[in-house]
Amino acid sequence: MAYSFSHMVHSMHAKDVKLLMKQSSGKDMISFAGGMPNNDLFPLKEIEDIFHALPPDLKKLCFQYGPTAGYPPLIKALKSYLEKKSLPVEENKILITTGSLQAISIITQEFVNKGDIILTEKPCFVGALTVFETYGAKIIGIPVDENGIVIDELKAVLKKLPKKPKFLYVTPNFHNPAGIIYSLERKNELLETLAGKGILLLEDDAYSDLYFEQGDKHFKLPMKALNKSDVDVIYTGSFSKILGPGFRLGYMLASPDIFDKAETIKQALDACTSNFCQILAQQFLAQGALENYLVFLRKEYRMRKDLMIQSLEKHMPEGVDWHEPKGGFYIWVKLPAGIRSKNVFRESVKKGVVFVTGRTFDPKGKGDRFLRLSFANVPKNEIDKGIGILAEALKKTMTKRDKFNTIS
Repeated sequence: MAYSFSHMVHSMHAKDVKLLMKQSSGKDMISFAGGMPNNDLFPLKEIEDIFHALPPDLKKLCFQYGPTAGYPPLIKALKSYLEKKSLPVEENKILITTGSLQAISIITQEFVNKGDIILTEKPCFVGALTVFETYGAKIIGIPVDENGIVIDELKAVLKKLPKKPKFLYVTPNFHNPAGIIYSLERKNELLETLAGKGILLLEDDAYSDLYFEQGDKHFKLPMKALNKSDVDVIYTGSFSKILGPGFRLGYMLASPDIFDKAETIKQALDACTSNFCQILAQQFLAQGALENYLVFLRKEYRMRKDLMIQSLEKHMPEGVDWHEPKGGFYIWVKLPAGIRSKNVFRESVKKGVVFVTGRTFDPKGKGDRFLRLSFANVPKNEIDKGIGILAEALKKTMTKRDKFNTIS
C-alpha cells in the first residue's frame, strides 16, 4: 500500500500534522520538514533517454501487469546491486514492493496480531510507527545513542516483557530522524543480543548509499550481510531516496519461507508493483547510471548538510545541540531543557519556517525536546535564512520560558 505524507504521520499527532501540512503549502514557506529529494535533483534526462531508447515491445510491457514478486530483469539487476553490499542474495529471495513502506506493512501483516509486541528504536521512523499502530501492535521504544540502539536498555526491556516480541525494527544507516549510523561493534552486539531468541530483526535501509565521505563507506555494511544464522534478518530497501519517491519502488530480501507468505499478502494488496517504474529502474541499474547519479547526490547532500551545520553554528543560542550526520537527509536537534519543539514550531511557522517536531517520532508520542531538520528538499539558498528564522523562534520560546519561571 502506498502512503501519502499525511498518512505516514503518527496518528497521535494528527492535529500537529494538519497544521504542518496547511502551513507548509504556502509559496513563501521554507520547509525543513520534507524527507524527500528536491525536485531539481531528479535524473530527468537519463530517465527520458532510457524510455525513448526502449524497443516498442518493452514500451508496451511498461503498461501491462507484471509478476507479483517483481519484474524479473529488475530482480536480477537488484541481485547484482545487493551482492556489492555483501548481502546473501543466493540463499534469500527478493520481493519488489510499492515503496519500502509496503514491505514493512507486509511483514507486519505476516507476523503481527492485535496486542502483539513490536520493539523499535526511540526515536523511530514515523511511517513505520503508523503501520505498527494500524495493525494494533503494542510498540515499545528503545533509546539510541550516537552508535545505535542502546544494548543495555534493550536487554532490560527483553527481561521484563510478558511475552516475546514479534520483531525489532531498526534503521541503522543514517537513521531517520536521528541521523546516526550504527557502529560495526553495535551491530554485532545487537545480533548477539537477539541470537537464539526467535525475535525477527527488520532492517530498514533506505539511506546507506548516501554517505558523504568515501572513508565512511565501510560503516554501512548491513546486519543481514553479517550473516548470523541464529538471527533471522529481513532486509528492506528503497529507490525513493536514490532515484525518486514517485517511482514507489522498494524491496525486501528475506528467507524463502518469509518470502512465500509475503508474496501472497502482496498479491492481495495490489497484485503487482508498477511495471512502468520497474522497467525504467531496471534499465537505470543495468546501464550503470545509478552509480554516476549517486556520486552527484552524495556531493549535493554533503553541500546542503555543510550549509545547514554552518547556519546552526552561526545562529543557534547556547544550550542547543545536534549530531552532525555522515550521510542521509537529517539533523536531529536537541533543545535546551524545558523547551518543547511544538512551541518552537508555533513561533517559527508564523515567520514562514516549518520542521517536524520531536514527539512525532516517539513511539509513545511524548518526548518533545528534539526537532528534525531535513536539508534534502529545501533550496540551498534558503537554508541560512530559514535556520536564522528558526533560531529567532527558539530564542523567543526560551524568553517565554524564562519569563514564566520568573513569575512562578
